Amino acid sequence: MTETLILRELIAAEPGWASGGAIAAKLGVSRVSVWHHMEKLRAQGFEFEAQPAKGYRLSGRPKMLHAGLVEAQLKIRRKGFTFSILDEVDSTNDECARQLAAGRPAPFAVFALRQTKGRGRFGRVWHSAANGNLYSSFAFRPRIAPERMQTFTLWMGVTICELVSKFVPVTPGVKWPNDIVFDGRKAGGMLTEARVDADEIRDLVFGLGLNVNSPASGWPADLARRAVALSELSGAPVDLNRLTAALIGRVLLAYERFTDGEHGQLFAELWNKYDVLRGREVTLVEGTRKRRGTVLGVDDVGSLLLRDERGRTSGFRAGEVTVEKGG
Repeated sequence: MTETLILRELIAAEPGWASGGAIAAKLGVSRVSVWHHMEKLRAQGFEFEAQPAKGYRLSGRPKMLHAGLVEAQLKIRRKGFTFSILDEVDSTNDECARQLAAGRPAPFAVFALRQTKGRGRFGRVWHSAANGNLYSSFAFRPRIAPERMQTFTLWMGVTICELVSKFVPVTPGVKWPNDIVFDGRKAGGMLTEARVDADEIRDLVFGLGLNVNSPASGWPADLARRAVALSELSGAPVDLNRLTAALIGRVLLAYERFTDGEHGQLFAELWNKYDVLRGREVTLVEGTRKRRGTVLGVDDVGSLLLRDERGRTSGFRAGEVTVEKGG
């Protein structure tokens, strides 16, 4: 799309200027055509400066997700990968599942400005207002054995922590098994869902909800003390389009490393770096049973390792973890 190519040239020239003639020559269009496309971009919320002998410079960008701006900022482009941005959807995970079932080529991603039925683990509601947050899902057809996927969400969690750490001055962490947190306050949640066919995973959807620019006053009462947005941590709005473009690159690369089996050593290093539960006294609720102990980390299949008061260590594949006060 011509507008995306123009944006790419303007972004590449920042903080300098991009010549209108050079843009026209590179795209193989006239300077008048460039101007017309820039007028279309102005109507979409972009602002430009123009100076004789210098050219054009971006001076303002849309705050909400814009497909052309995300595409223009992609540093890693994978052959065949596509993405779409929806104004509203019930759930990006559900939309990916529907599109996989309809035969859309994978990999692809779906982003939404708002979800009406966003959800987390155990079907819990994920607050998904149209307030500058990130609601996203990535769809794959891995064709690998289910047992190989046991640490997938954890691997994606530390990968996303690495990314988020570039956008805020505070270190994020992963709370096993699927939360992105800052000092106990939740900034994001992950949800991985798969369909198994003949002992291999046919469809895989990785969902991420991330609180980016929601105002502190915008949380429902029950979330106000437990949730935090990246903008609150950074003290300024976060560039949602730049973050989304970076997320696409990170997720696609992390997926490739995982399916190629090249992530093991790095996963261990990053888990030790971002695990917020190691050494903490916790209570794990597994169905109707409660287990108390000290977290030792995770094992090779992603199970949470708990050492009880008798010194026995056990691994748990699922459950809800609460940190004990003072633990």
